[in-house]
Amino acid sequence: MICDYEGSDYRTRFWENADRAYEDAVERIAIAHMLPPRGARMAEFGAGFGRLADLYAGYDEVILLDYSRSLLEEAMQQWGHNPRFKFVAADIYHLPFAPGVLSAATMIRVIHHIADVPAALTQIRRAIAPGGTFVLEFANKRNLKAMMRYLARRQSWNPYSPEPVEFATLNFDFHPQWMLQALRNAGFDVRTKRTASYLRAGFFKRALPLRTMVRIDAALQRTASLALLSPSVFVQSVAAGQGHEAEGEGAALGGEGIFRSPRSGQPLRREGDMLVCDTDGTRWHAEDNFYDFKAPL
Repeated sequence: MICDYEGSDYRTRFWENADRAYEDAVERIAIAHMLPPRGARMAEFGAGFGRLADLYAGYDEVILLDYSRSLLEEAMQQWGHNPRFKFVAADIYHLPFAPGVLSAATMIRVIHHIADVPAALTQIRRAIAPGGTFVLEFANKRNLKAMMRYLARRQSWNPYSPEPVEFATLNFDFHPQWMLQALRNAGFDVRTKRTASYLRAGFFKRALPLRTMVRIDAALQRTASLALLSPSVFVQSVAAGQGHEAEGEGAALGGEGIFRSPRSGQPLRREGDMLVCDTDGTRWHAEDNFYDFKAPL
């Protein structure tokens, strides 16, 4: 089961008309501290309408991947003219990449919609070359508000228990230790952590200027070494071990050889506006810098 934002008004409803300038600002601070400022090729998994794409200006090639074609179309309106960008519609459980073709990746505000986190992280790890950086944001089950609500008996689920909680369909909160172990099990070495969005409650936004809130949050982000109690946690990890190296000529910047059939994992060849897999017989729409791997033609 996959959370699908196809045709939604996510951009306007959740961001532009929802007073989330604070959340956007503090997330950018966390990413800027964790993601190497430049590199060869990076991907944002669950990039949506490309809200954070400007943060990747130092990368030679940027892949914005999402399950929603309509959100990617919005991202293309802003970034499609830039030859550094590729836009990929794909299922996180069946990524269309050759092993080790990414030097970095991010996943922000996405993993709380993923039912099988270990499977998704395994796919991501396979796509990142050894030593590559992965910045993950997750919704924290053991946050201050949840602990207070549990203590007051206004919340049935236990914020201290390790397993994820699905508080609404395909909306999960994760215990920090559970998520850190899931990253390690997938083949990542956890390096640094940052807490974020302590002040997202409405009364803070009404009482404090945006600039003051952002400054306070930036200071609180550095307390992650003491405790992870914020509603949003950022983790910087590095792809561990020997793993798979980028596969030869196909990994060249700007090339389509980075892609593999999400059905069989085998190479693809160009045929008009399609990428074709001779091994499994699948054909995938590919036009200009947009690639659709949600369903074969």
